Amino acid sequence: MSVYHSTADRSKMKPAIRVQELSKRYRLGRKEGAGFQTLRDTIADSFCGMWNGLRHRFRDSGNASDKASEKNDAFWALKDVSFEVRAGEVVGIIGRNGAGKSTLLKILSQITEPTAGRCEIHGRMASMLEVGTGFHPELTGRENIYLNGSLLGMSRKEINRKFDEIVAFSEIEQFLDTPVKRYSSGMYVRLAFAVAAHLEPEILVIDEVLAVGDAGFQQRCFQKMREVRDSGRTVVVVSHNLGAIRSLCTQAINLEQGQVMSQGDPETEIAWYLGRLAEASKGSLIERKDREGSSRIRVAQIVFLNADDQPIQHAITGEELRIHLRCLAEGAELSAGYVALSCWTMDGIKVFHVDNVQRGQLISEVGLVRDYVCRIPRLPLLPGHYYWNVAIADGGKLLDHVYSCAKLEVLAGDYFRNGQTTPVQGGFVLVDHSWV
Repeated sequence: MSVYHSTADRSKMKPAIRVQELSKRYRLGRKEGAGFQTLRDTIADSFCGMWNGLRHRFRDSGNASDKASEKNDAFWALKDVSFEVRAGEVVGIIGRNGAGKSTLLKILSQITEPTAGRCEIHGRMASMLEVGTGFHPELTGRENIYLNGSLLGMSRKEINRKFDEIVAFSEIEQFLDTPVKRYSSGMYVRLAFAVAAHLEPEILVIDEVLAVGDAGFQQRCFQKMREVRDSGRTVVVVSHNLGAIRSLCTQAINLEQGQVMSQGDPETEIAWYLGRLAEASKGSLIERKDREGSSRIRVAQIVFLNADDQPIQHAITGEELRIHLRCLAEGAELSAGYVALSCWTMDGIKVFHVDNVQRGQLISEVGLVRDYVCRIPRLPLLPGHYYWNVAIADGGKLLDHVYSCAKLEVLAGDYFRNGQTTPVQGGFVLVDHSWV
């Protein structure tokens, strides 16, 4: 039950990362590593620990109800995970929400201790798990570059040498001496990524940070990651963007319910993962376990309809699409002020997002069974297969979020109403426009 870290010469140490039978268990209802406790909490925990110790000492170890209780309290985020990453490889970890990807990266980064198993890291490692962690809102951009760089393991000499590159990459030179609390979210993210991206570790661990910023900045992020890859450094990356996994990685690992299902070349692993997504979208939505939120209101069914409210198997570009969500609530008094749908390509690229708040439309549905319908008058999607995510929230609290809850094929249609099937010229969507 350990993480072994060595800074020995990488060329003499292969593989760069070795994970052996790694497991991580969480106790449901307990705050593990949640920070500081009050004196009352500490005293209560001490008495609970003493009581549990005496209870287990004098109770028959074969007591079935005791074992069942312990089993129900335990959640295994990772279970017997084993794999190797050789020096110079770029490995992508893919899997649905709740598969254990972020937990694995936290253990690799020595943020979280494993419950069992062993993880060996050979070489200097840096992690980019949460962009902007360590930024102080009252400090300026300049001061935060030094603060965040130090927290990420860079020396002051390294930061000085790369300072101009970091500023140029982030494009915030005009606001360099402004406190970051006055930055827009985009500026904040650009600066945070710029600092992290200019580390020079032997091993780099990345968690979903390639999805930050606008389209132009994301392109620069991808280019920076390609430079890291081409320099021969070892990279482990988690991303839902399968296009990024395909273009950046030399190997991919499929993680599901805390276990490694397969490992191999990215094309093969992505195909396997997409097959699993397709299977999930066909199953019972209400029984899906890989969902986020309190589940006090849960999405139970999603049905695609045409303009006549008839269920459809395929949508047509340019035609009306209605998306009917049936949800179940714990109590009629519960509200869902926010209902959102997002459409994604099969490669994990987000095409568009729609919700009631951006349209200024209030949700007034009540009762134990809720029905919400999103109407898209002229579907702009180009022909292809797409999957959909659903999220429900209220007052900033997430009630339910289901990833890949449905799959829909779109067929070519007469989007521009000119009597012809609209030709595909690339991209994902069509834009209504005119020429004068």
